[in-house]
Amino acid sequence: MRILPVNLKHTVAAVGGFLWLAGLAGAEPAPAELFDRLRDAPAAEAGRITREIEAHWARSGSPAMDLLFARGREALVAGDTQLAIEHLTALTDHAPQFAEGFHTRAQAYFRANLYGPALDDLERTLALNPDNYNAIFGLAVMVQEFGDLGRAAVLYRKALALNPHHQDARTALDALRRDGIGREL
Repeated sequence: MRILPVNLKHTVAAVGGFLWLAGLAGAEPAPAELFDRLRDAPAAEAGRITREIEAHWARSGSPAMDLLFARGREALVAGDTQLAIEHLTALTDHAPQFAEGFHTRAQAYFRANLYGPALDDLERTLALNPDNYNAIFGLAVMVQEFGDLGRAAVLYRKALALNPHHQDARTALDALRRDGIGREL
């Protein structure tokens, strides 16, 4: 018998009675008008719109799944990638339509140097939410790390097409351009 960490045991106990709701869990898509506003927003307003879009993505539709998601994110912020992976795996098992659960688990896998599972989760995230510019950015980072600089540039541009204010994507693409990669002719 495997002994679960105390925090995970408490989370599983807390959500156990609510797991029947998991089939209902799936992120609310961000309204298209938010993306339109984001593309045209001045820099001062872009942060607020970005947070609004990401808040839509972070709602699973189930309080129990939201709890697992919060615990996974907390563990990730605390640097406990193994605990984060455990919480987020419970989440993705019970809420397979919740894209942000897969995206966040991909981040945990990446930090744990588990690149194959991270790529799988990014693929699943983008299948469920093709507009997730953060997942596209994460995929670009991985592709760049693997040495496919041209494809990374394409992905950074795709993230910027969805969110022109994504500073990390802008910085990464600018660095590739300085190296002669990803220039548009």
